[in-house]
Amino acid sequence: MTPSALLVHVPDVQAGLDWYRKAFPQAKPVYIEVFDFTVLDMNGLSLEVVQADEKVSAGAKGTVLYWSVPCLQTALDHFLGLGAELYRGPINIENGLSMCQLLDPFGNLIGLRGKRVE
Repeated sequence: MTPSALLVHVPDVQAGLDWYRKAFPQAKPVYIEVFDFTVLDMNGLSLEVVQADEKVSAGAKGTVLYWSVPCLQTALDHFLGLGAELYRGPINIENGLSMCQLLDPFGNLIGLRGKRVE
């Protein structure tokens, strides 16, 4: 598995995006029109500044590293078998992929992204 995206939860997406563009000037902004969403591409790693909400607040608890997996269901079954709990999703996203978040036994979030082969 390799990391595919890092989500940073903030109370104001535009202010957060502006700050991260300054913090990482080498990142290339990529606008995804269908979602009205801008990501920062960092040599293949997607830095995504997203709205904090009741599930994931801003701050240290709001950062989730997503791992690219060939089959989301296989990876999900693997983590669930190790005692992780499904926290959010799976939801469909761009390019035929789906994503979900798992809560590990220690209270940390693990993000998975991949094709939803059933």
